[in-house]
Amino acid sequence: MATLIFITGASSGIGQALAWRYYQAGYTLALVARRTEEIHHWANTQGLDDTRYRVYGADVSDIDSIVVAGQACLAELGTPDVVIANAGISVGMDTAIRSDLDVMVRTFSTNNVGLAATFHPFVQPMVLRGSGALVGIGSVAGIRGLPGHGAYCASKAAVISYCESLRGELRGSGVNVVTLCPGYIDTPLTRQNRYSMPFLMQPPEFAAQAFDAIARGASYRVIPWQMGWVAKALRLLPNSLYDKVLAGRPRKHREDHA
Repeated sequence: MATLIFITGASSGIGQALAWRYYQAGYTLALVARRTEEIHHWANTQGLDDTRYRVYGADVSDIDSIVVAGQACLAELGTPDVVIANAGISVGMDTAIRSDLDVMVRTFSTNNVGLAATFHPFVQPMVLRGSGALVGIGSVAGIRGLPGHGAYCASKAAVISYCESLRGELRGSGVNVVTLCPGYIDTPLTRQNRYSMPFLMQPPEFAAQAFDAIARGASYRVIPWQMGWVAKALRLLPNSLYDKVLAGRPRKHREDHA
C-alpha cells in the first residue's frame, strides 16, 4: 500500500519543498492550503502523477475548515503515515499599537490552534493503527525572544511546548511526535527581513534534512544544526548580555510597514 502524507501550507516555501521530497520518495500527497490554485499550478509544472496527489482547500486558522479537510483525507485516502502541520505566518508587532494585538491573535490562531486542529482528525486513527508521525514546525525563534517579533517568537515557543506535551500523551501508542525547528530558510516569510540571516538554507535542503529526521523518529531537531548551537549559546547568555547583543537590531516588518 502506498504511503500517505498530509501537509498544510503546501502552496509555497517549506511546505512545497517537503511535498516534492516526499513525492520523490514514493508517497501519495494530501496537500492543504488556502491558495489551492497555486498547488495545482506547481503540481502541473512538476509533472506530478495526478493519481498520487489530492488538494484540499482550508484555512488552518478556521478550526472547522482544517478539521473538515483532515476528515476528507481520511475518507478519501485513509490514515496518513505522516502529518506535517507546516502552515504559519510571521509578522512583526508592536504592543503599543492596538491593531498589532489583532496580529498576535491571528498569529496564534494560525501557528498554534491551527497546528492542533491539523493534528486533531488523525490522532485517534493513528493510535488505533499503532503507527504514524505528527510533525510540528517550530522555529529557532521560539527558543529565545527577538525584539519586535513577539507574536511569532511566542507562537513558536508554544509550538515546541505543545508538541512536547503531545509527545508525552502519545508515548507508547506507536505514534511519534516530531518537533522541527528551522533556522533561516529562503522563503517568502524571510525575504523581507531587515537583519542578517546566518546559515540561510534553501527549502530543498531543509526538506531533505527534515525527511531524514522524521524517518529516523527524531523527537526534536534544529535545521540546520549550526543554528541549534547558536540558539543554545544565546539561551545561556544572561539577560543583560542578551539584551546588549540585540540592541539596535532591525525589527521584523509590521503588517502596515509600507
